Amino acid sequence: MIHEFKTCLQNNNLLELSSIPKSDLHNHAGCGGNVNYIASQTNIKIDQPPAVFESMFHMHSWFTDNIKVHCTYLKRLEAAFVQAYDDNIHVLAMSLETDEANKIGGMDLGLFIQTMNTFKQRLAPSTIFLPELTFNRACCDVDNTYSRLDEILSFHWFKSLDICNDEFAQPIKNFKKIYRKAKDSGLRLKAHVGEFGTANDVMEAVEELELDEVHHGIAAVTSPLIMKWLADNRVQLNICPSSNVMLGVVKGYDVHPIRKLYDYGIPVTINTDDLLIFNQTVSQEYLNLYEAKLMTVEELDDIREIGLKEINNYV
Repeated sequence: MIHEFKTCLQNNNLLELSSIPKSDLHNHAGCGGNVNYIASQTNIKIDQPPAVFESMFHMHSWFTDNIKVHCTYLKRLEAAFVQAYDDNIHVLAMSLETDEANKIGGMDLGLFIQTMNTFKQRLAPSTIFLPELTFNRACCDVDNTYSRLDEILSFHWFKSLDICNDEFAQPIKNFKKIYRKAKDSGLRLKAHVGEFGTANDVMEAVEELELDEVHHGIAAVTSPLIMKWLADNRVQLNICPSSNVMLGVVKGYDVHPIRKLYDYGIPVTINTDDLLIFNQTVSQEYLNLYEAKLMTVEELDDIREIGLKEINNYV
C-alpha cells in the first residue's frame, strides 16, 4: 500500500489517492459532505469560500448563506456518508450534537439513530462508523446536559464524547462531571482545544477531562515541555490543516505545526473538520502537505496508518 500511496502523491493523482483507505476522525456530520455533491443535488452554484476567513463568525455566516439556505440537515448528513464512500474513508468518527438529532425526531424515539444507521449501510457500507456525541461549549447547560446523559447513553450507540465550538466560552473544568459519566460508560474522550488557545489550554483540557484525544491541539507546538508530555502520554491530536489555514491560525501548509508535533513523537492524524466549508477532502489534505514539501511520503503514510488504527481503541 505504501507504494501505491507514494505513487499517487508523486503523480498528484487525486482520483487514485481517493481509492486508498484512510480515516477521518475529526468530522462534523452536518458539514461532512462535499460541495460538489450538494450542488448537484440542489441544482445551484455554490460560491467558493474565501482563502482565509476573517473570523469564526465570518465562517459560520458564509456557511449559512451558501450552504444551509439551500440544503436541509438531512441532505447534508447523506452527503457526509457519500463523501466517506467516495474518498474511501475506512474509519469515520463523525461528531453529532443532540440538538441536531432533534431535527430528525429526537433521541427519545431513536429515529435519528435509525436514520444514521440506514445512511451508513446504504451509502458507505464498508466504512467503520464511530458516532461521536458532541456538545457545543458556547451554549451547553452542563447541569441540564448531565441530567439527560443517562438517557442518551442508554442507546449504547455513541462511541466517544466531544465538546466543540468557542474554546473560550466557558472553563473546561465545567464539563468534568459529563466526562466522568461518559468515561464510566466506556466512551473515548475528546475535546476541541488548542486551535486558537495556548499550549497550557491543551494540557489543562487533557488533565481535567482525562482526554484520550484532542481535536486540533496545534497550540501545543509553542511548548517543547507540553509536546513531550503529550508524546509520553500518547495523546493523539486529530489535526485539520485546511481549517487551520483558512481560519488564519496557520499561514500556510508549508509551515503547518503538524511537522514539529510529529517530530516530537505525538500521534497525529489528518482530517477534514468541516468539508462543506473548507472544501478539502482527506485525500486533498495529504496532497496539500506533500506538495508543500512539509512531509515525506513515508511520514504521511505513517500518519495514515495511525488513523486507520483508531478502531483498535474501541475494541
